[in-house]
Amino acid sequence: MKNFVLIGAAGYIAPRHMKAIKETGNKLVAAFDPHDSVGVLDNYFPDCDFFTEFERLDRHCDKLKRQGTKIDYVVVCSPNYLHDAHIRFGLRIGADVICEKPVVLNPWNVSALLEMEKETGRKVYVIHQLRYHPAIIALKEKIDNSPADKIHTADLQYITPRGNWYQYSWKGDEQKSGGIITNIGLHFFDILLWIFGEAKSSNVTTNTTVKAAGALQLQKAMVKWFLSIDKNDLPVTSTVANETACRLLQVDGEPIAFTTGFENLHTTAYQQLLAGNGIVLADTAEVIQLISSLKKTVQ
Repeated sequence: MKNFVLIGAAGYIAPRHMKAIKETGNKLVAAFDPHDSVGVLDNYFPDCDFFTEFERLDRHCDKLKRQGTKIDYVVVCSPNYLHDAHIRFGLRIGADVICEKPVVLNPWNVSALLEMEKETGRKVYVIHQLRYHPAIIALKEKIDNSPADKIHTADLQYITPRGNWYQYSWKGDEQKSGGIITNIGLHFFDILLWIFGEAKSSNVTTNTTVKAAGALQLQKAMVKWFLSIDKNDLPVTSTVANETACRLLQVDGEPIAFTTGFENLHTTAYQQLLAGNGIVLADTAEVIQLISSLKKTVQ
């Protein structure tokens, strides 16, 4: 049984990590969030120590260490702009770190953390759970087995409406979230790079607070992409079916069905990580670099 500490317990994604920790037979010993709406802990680890002040969490972790309790993993689910600092905290206390996307907002932060990994001997793992979706795995196998010189066509649309609250939260602040391209698009850019190879060129035609669009030339594909949190962009078919989001990926004109099947992907990611097959910091450097370049190329 491994001991986990969770930073960002009150956020949207934290319960998926709690569930994954529990379902892999491990223990959450402490959690932190400046907000105290964390009753969800009772569903997974009711005996977990909880703190609303980071300094108290820091002291508690030091106390556990002095008492002989090893903290194996620090899980980072805090707002995007805090990831770098919280990852550094985990490495400094001698733990490996599991971080939600994006691992950091800037390429130079990745480089600095890679150096810190070497200094501490610990590892940073990143949750890119779409790599474990059966439809995405099948697509990668298909592309890997296609002629090496074939250039595919891909069309990605991800529309996930958000209410007025979004722009008032840290997610609506580009300096804190990285904007739509980072906060909404990163998972999808990650799988596109994973499947089709490195980016050769790119252009962005739209990048606002509610939507972004552009094109990518990858090693094995020409990609058009569109991201939106505007409910007016939902297709009529989604509206009629009362669907709250639209995930469409077409490759060579063939739709890839991955609208469902997300419920247990975090647990799968944890299982792979604990078995020694996790997605490490170096694996995510390319997508962070791509997103950084996309945000500089609006035309």
